[in-house]
Amino acid sequence: MIGKQLVLTYVYLLNYILLSSGVILYNKWVLSPKYFDFPFPITLTMIHMGFSGLVAFLLIRVFKVVSPVKMTSEIYLTCVIPISAFFASSLWFGNTAYLHISVAFIQMLKALMPVATFLMAVVCGTDKLRWDVFLNMVLVSVGVVVSSYGEIHFNVIGTVYQVTGIFAEALRLVLTQVLLQKKGLTLNPITSLYYIAPCSFLFLFVPWYLLEKPVMQVAQIQFNFWIFFSNALSALALNFSIFLVIGRTGAVTIRVAGVLKDWILIALSTVIFPESTITGLNITGYAIALCGVVMYNYLKVKDVRASQVLTESIPERAVKGWNLEKKSSDLYTPDTTIDDSDNGGHISASDQNVDEEAPLVPSSRLSHIGRSQLSSHTA
Repeated sequence: MIGKQLVLTYVYLLNYILLSSGVILYNKWVLSPKYFDFPFPITLTMIHMGFSGLVAFLLIRVFKVVSPVKMTSEIYLTCVIPISAFFASSLWFGNTAYLHISVAFIQMLKALMPVATFLMAVVCGTDKLRWDVFLNMVLVSVGVVVSSYGEIHFNVIGTVYQVTGIFAEALRLVLTQVLLQKKGLTLNPITSLYYIAPCSFLFLFVPWYLLEKPVMQVAQIQFNFWIFFSNALSALALNFSIFLVIGRTGAVTIRVAGVLKDWILIALSTVIFPESTITGLNITGYAIALCGVVMYNYLKVKDVRASQVLTESIPERAVKGWNLEKKSSDLYTPDTTIDDSDNGGHISASDQNVDEEAPLVPSSRLSHIGRSQLSSHTA
């Protein structure tokens, strides 16, 4: 007989897959000129940030659900602000891509997330260049190139936006490791939103004022409170669902769920958005990239298991110091996210198959899991 806890775990996984896919498709529908026709990705992202920050404030300051961490002005200036800047950038670029390319192609491009995270980690000195990982990265890159070549409605602008958003998210993940974890600061999803969402909102205000505000003043904007409220609520629910999933499953289960979610999302997007045509070359390229991602996941899980065996043989005091030196590419955070772009969607920071769905700042448990994304919804 199947145990109640096992059933609950599968319910959490199903909830994550549905919310992650739903947020991405919902964002596409809202932004696309062919559907709801609200072509203002910065505005949508700011709505998500503002709503998430408000809910986090109520949970911490009013209802006292969780306690705020000890945040100094030094940590805020040197850690929270730069992390928020790259987080806001990743959401801005990721959501803007919806205006130019299909959801299916965006998911295929997100296969580049482990490549971007690995490169940023090597450049920043938090990871070492390993040939086995490098060869996997080459395989992923080749697959994405093949998939892009087979894209019927290939758009350079949309592709550049999405790839830029991926690298911005990768740099955010590395900065999270370098700036926050080495200071011994751990934020859960609620405290992450509390500190980072308002700051990201302010960073987005500048490009919004310069790029979207002038257009919105002359355009006939279709604004429906319930659509934007439900959209922001879905993005917030996605962040909490990721937290529940991480607390009940291991790295392998989460990564498999992320891969399954991507295939489901690609299939659903072609049904909901008929213009999202998929070619045989698209599928072939994505399959090649996925092989590289799967091998990369295997190597990371293998490394994490080896490190867990090592920690069991090391005194507790030594382990505490050693944990702070974990590599950025081992962090588990998927495109999601307070994010609207699903930097979205994969649960692992390194794979990002994160989407926008991974927590903004990994907890100590996440650092042992080893994929993205808070998700505003890039999910």
